[in-house]
Amino acid sequence: MRVDARKNYDRLLAVAGEVFADEGADASLRDIARRAGVGLGTLYRHFPTREALLETLLRASFEALAERAKVLESSDSADEALVAWMQETTEFTYRQRGIIALMMGAIEDTNSALHDSCVMLRAAGTALLTRAQAEGKARDDLSGAELFDLIAALAWLREQPSHAARADHLFTLIADAILTDSSGAHSGAGSEPGTTAPTETVPPPAG
Repeated sequence: MRVDARKNYDRLLAVAGEVFADEGADASLRDIARRAGVGLGTLYRHFPTREALLETLLRASFEALAERAKVLESSDSADEALVAWMQETTEFTYRQRGIIALMMGAIEDTNSALHDSCVMLRAAGTALLTRAQAEGKARDDLSGAELFDLIAALAWLREQPSHAARADHLFTLIADAILTDSSGAHSGAGSEPGTTAPTETVPPPAG
């Protein structure tokens, strides 16, 4: 990549990260190009679609969540590992304002730039779910695709001002419904509706 092209590429990523953080994933690409000081055609040469731009921005975070799942797979408690990853992935998805609909579409669209990252996340969650099911700690009639859907739904609830206050309680109810052991250990020691146990923070998107 030429020096000037690289400069435009890096500038577009930096500006897009700021704009998406402020306005959400449906922010104007024309406005991003304008703020970066380049033409819209330059933006599209580097990032042919909105999904391509978002995938580049979020790739490190997607990979970190997948790696986190691998670490949790070796933990002692399969049920706690599953719920911890659900919490972290729900929080990550919620923080990327407006990306939920794009992810839900991308996972079914092999032509989407976000498709591979979404499939990677679904596979990571499926591995944790399968382990918990094999140990008799999660219900057998739940699939990895359905787990992905539940995470998206919980993240969507957090985006809605009129529902956000109930999101943590609903997360606990969903976790209780998924797990076959209702001892309460999975929801965090001493946690109550409206609170969540501390989880490891996923690195913020690059740019």
